[in-house]
Amino acid sequence: MEASWISLLPFLVVIPIAILSKQVQPGLFAGLILGSYLVQPDLFGGIKTLISYLINNLVQPNNIRIIIFLYVFAGLISLTRITGGIKGFVDLVGRKVKTKRSAMLLIWLSTIGTFNNPNFRIVTIAPIMKLLKRRLPLSTQKIGFMIEVTSNPVVALVPVATAFVGYMVSLIGTAMQQIGINESPYSVYIKSIPFNFFSLVIIGIGIYFSFFKEMSQSANADLIGSSEEQREEEELQKCIQAFEKEIPSKPLNLLMPLSIVLIMTLFLSWWDGHARASSFFDAFVKADALGVMLEALFITLILSLIFFFIQRYSIAKLVNHFIDGGNELISVILMLTLVWALSAVSEDLGFSSYITSNLVGWIPSAFIAPVVFILGSLLSYFIGSSWGTWGLLMPLAVTLAHQTGSNIILVIGAVFASGTFGAFASPLSDNSITLCAILDLPVMEYARSKLKLSLIAAGITTLLFGVASFFI
Repeated sequence: MEASWISLLPFLVVIPIAILSKQVQPGLFAGLILGSYLVQPDLFGGIKTLISYLINNLVQPNNIRIIIFLYVFAGLISLTRITGGIKGFVDLVGRKVKTKRSAMLLIWLSTIGTFNNPNFRIVTIAPIMKLLKRRLPLSTQKIGFMIEVTSNPVVALVPVATAFVGYMVSLIGTAMQQIGINESPYSVYIKSIPFNFFSLVIIGIGIYFSFFKEMSQSANADLIGSSEEQREEEELQKCIQAFEKEIPSKPLNLLMPLSIVLIMTLFLSWWDGHARASSFFDAFVKADALGVMLEALFITLILSLIFFFIQRYSIAKLVNHFIDGGNELISVILMLTLVWALSAVSEDLGFSSYITSNLVGWIPSAFIAPVVFILGSLLSYFIGSSWGTWGLLMPLAVTLAHQTGSNIILVIGAVFASGTFGAFASPLSDNSITLCAILDLPVMEYARSKLKLSLIAAGITTLLFGVASFFI
């Protein structure tokens, strides 16, 4: 199809609907419907085209691997919860914290075992910090801020054994395929990690306020009064559903699966790539990252099930909770499917060609990365989703970078940085909502309390992208 301004319409529909509905999926679906009817403009042909785009992109080998990985990973985490792994971890570390500084250190050190997923990390560490607050002079607002600093910003920087990696690599691969670049998406992702400046800056700010300076807080920031101990205990019991009394305390049921998946991912990455690599570290770049992570995950699942069987957990109970855990990510899988289909339909409408011939000259190449970060940050703040922002912005950003001669890796880093900003700062973020539910903080007030530091970090990040654009 000849490129024209019509190729922009699906994206122009997606963003306002996502902002108004505060959900990414409706916007993506509306954009896909519009794109399908633009490709095949008749009553039933548009529907057939829509279904065709969904199915054809869903059955791509890499896409199927991503979906399986996400589902199985969520199911495995659910198994560690129901078998007492998370509760055991809480009991294990909670007895060792005696001071404010050690409490802050616990938050940071706990990332070692909980870096796989932000919400998983939040439901693991937030309950224990709420318990510790009863005997230590800790600010609930500060606790929340530090847990969030070590959640999404940290997970976005970890290149193995997280729920993010497969999704991020998939988006890069889809965007690069559209512009004809055949480089390994995983190696591009690895190279982009140092350019997620927002994650690095906000982590630095978090370290500063954890150990060197107290945070200012609003008068209403701490809502849990020490004089209301009975009320606090009742609310605590309601908000930590993963730690019910009937669940045993078995930290090994969490530590063992996490250790296996991390060790096997690292080993299999080296094993898969070493025959084609010239050095030890090059083996990790040459490895089939998606395949390796899926293999490591299934090995971990099998060994974990055997371990749980030995402990006499019933097969029916394990199966039911595995399925329940996987089903929690159905909305994410739906979003992925829509992103893949929308990217394909926009390319068939001539999106890249139109960008090349009409829009490239509007933004100097030196400003592509800062502009992408600013626009992505605004979008992510209003929709509250890092994954949604990455899915919406990546095709456009990579195309702009390619056609203007900008550094693609730097721009990819800007996309990831912008989504991380929204997931951290937005009151609509599922991370913030989950955290506030556990710590008993009002979402909007808590979001306002961290907005100043978030904007400072975003300002520094914009400057860093501007400087990097001139030197890279």
